[in-house]
Amino acid sequence: MNLQEQALLLHEQWRGKIEIIARCPVENASDMTIAYTPGVAQPCLEIEKSPELIYKYTRRWNMVAVITDGTAVLGLGDIGPEAAMPVMEGKCVLFKSFAGVDAFPLCIRSKNVDEIVRTIELISGSFGGINLEDISAPRCFEIEQRLKAVCDIPIFHDDQHGTAVVVIAALTNALKVVGKKPSQVKIAISGAGAAATSVARLLLRFGVGQICMCDIEGVIYEGKPNLDPARQEMSRLTNPDKIEGTLADIIKGADVFIGLSASNLVSQEMIKSMAPRPVVFAMANPVPEIMPDKAIAAGAVVVGTGRSDYPNQINNVLAFPGIFRGALDVRASEINEQMKLAASYAIASVVDEDQINSEFILPPAFDPAIGKAVAVAVAAAARTSGVSRI
Repeated sequence: MNLQEQALLLHEQWRGKIEIIARCPVENASDMTIAYTPGVAQPCLEIEKSPELIYKYTRRWNMVAVITDGTAVLGLGDIGPEAAMPVMEGKCVLFKSFAGVDAFPLCIRSKNVDEIVRTIELISGSFGGINLEDISAPRCFEIEQRLKAVCDIPIFHDDQHGTAVVVIAALTNALKVVGKKPSQVKIAISGAGAAATSVARLLLRFGVGQICMCDIEGVIYEGKPNLDPARQEMSRLTNPDKIEGTLADIIKGADVFIGLSASNLVSQEMIKSMAPRPVVFAMANPVPEIMPDKAIAAGAVVVGTGRSDYPNQINNVLAFPGIFRGALDVRASEINEQMKLAASYAIASVVDEDQINSEFILPPAFDPAIGKAVAVAVAAAARTSGVSRI
């Protein structure tokens, strides 16, 4: 069987990748009177008097909702909420496997921003955090912003922020390989969607000197006509010299290329035009903007992709489980920029300094040290930034 046939067969056998397991015994009438009626009334009354006790007497302290509308699923696009369910279940498996977080998939049958926001707001009291997943841009920006305004728990769009965290982690160690500092580098980003804009924001906090972005309409610059609100914000934060043109124009002389766009957009000639000892993160899936062997042949020193069959896989699983573990552990009200950057540094630190090289800038996904390191760093950043509640 090929991979697709094997996956289909196993999903049929599993009939779902997650299940609910009872944490309390119900083996006799006495057990039932404690777990259910009449004993359960007592924690209910305590929570009624002090709602924050829900974290003490229920599983809310460890529960995350993984929510999608099915409009931007992996590389499949708008396939609908039902078709997105296998991906959401898979995400829940990763939460549990890598950080011990109980996650529950919810697929909303609506593309209306108001309906999605209201739905999530109404159920948010059952969860310690919300992981938004595979929601198309630019709607994902508004949904996240509005939810942050009305919910008192972390709202985290992993496609944006998880990607940004891992990119910064990879860049932290890649710059050590090429002997450059963040403030010295010029970065060209291909793409201006959810992930690319979040990466750009975190790069600025990371201390990068200059960033230019390019989408299908060309280079983004302040004053460019017909930009949506998200790109207008990026035009103000990036490209201080107001460069116009195409991707080839901003990649020329750049120290770092970050691709979050589409396959085969970058040629070897474009890599050759970059600054000496360039770093290339070509993350379009399943086929990157330029294949690693071609980028290396053209002079790239460090190359990362989203693929598992090449070195330096830039994978969100390095970030989101530990981020939520840390946020839940201190009952954070949000996941802020300080916490994201702390997660990036923690991921990078799992690779020992004497091990860092051009083919090893990120730890393998199954390294058990990652989740723990990220959780500790995120919890500490939540405390110092004032968003922890315990």
